[in-house]
Amino acid sequence: MPHDLVRYETHGAVATVTLNRPDVLNALTRPLLTALHDALHRAEADGCRCLVLTGEGRGFCAGQDLAEIRADYDGDGSPDLEALLREFYHPVVRGIRRLGMPVVAAINGVAAGAGLSLALACDFRIAIENARLTTAFTRIGLVPDAGMAWTLPRLVGVAQANRLVMRSQPVSADEALAIGLIDEVVAGDQFGSRVDTFASELAAGPTRAFVLSRKLQDEAATATLDTLLDLEAGAQLEAGRTADHRNAVSAFLEKRPPAFEGR
Repeated sequence: MPHDLVRYETHGAVATVTLNRPDVLNALTRPLLTALHDALHRAEADGCRCLVLTGEGRGFCAGQDLAEIRADYDGDGSPDLEALLREFYHPVVRGIRRLGMPVVAAINGVAAGAGLSLALACDFRIAIENARLTTAFTRIGLVPDAGMAWTLPRLVGVAQANRLVMRSQPVSADEALAIGLIDEVVAGDQFGSRVDTFASELAAGPTRAFVLSRKLQDEAATATLDTLLDLEAGAQLEAGRTADHRNAVSAFLEKRPPAFEGR
């Protein structure tokens, strides 16, 4: 993994993946996206139970680095954005949604375009109080990508999603919280410790049940009720066979706190 583009660290059961191009607000390039995809796999291989995605410096992620594809616009040319998405962005978005642990976006500043898409793909979003979020795409004549058209309306509703995409104006952390775009706003001097505490609490929980719940809710987006009931029954069968479920039932009957192992 190119350590100059993505930093990977673990503390206990929590993996922290930091986008590391602070001079350009962690704008995304093909090598950075490849490194990020590798980091997701590494966290799973390391047996981590929660992953935090954040950015170095004053920004979370400003989206695609247009400088990387500038030459494609020479003359009458245009970049093959479909290929870029399919080869580099889609594996990362799928990797986040399919990761075997909860994922927290620690939004430490600006999150724009595909950078915001990455945050929306995570299970939770905690933002520093001065963060600014914007969809950005229509400002350069593009449509939302990296999964935003799927994640955004599920979080804020279709009407708000249309406003955020078509007007494409920056949203403050407080407004983002009020409309359901993020889960929590934290003062700057408490941001790091709050993210650490939140991630550690998730890592200590029944992470297998968390992941099964995410999968079930994702599938519910397009399922009929009958299909969902079948999916739900299968997921509950799997959850019911975990050691965490058995241990939690024993703890309840014995009137003691459960100790989860993520299996």
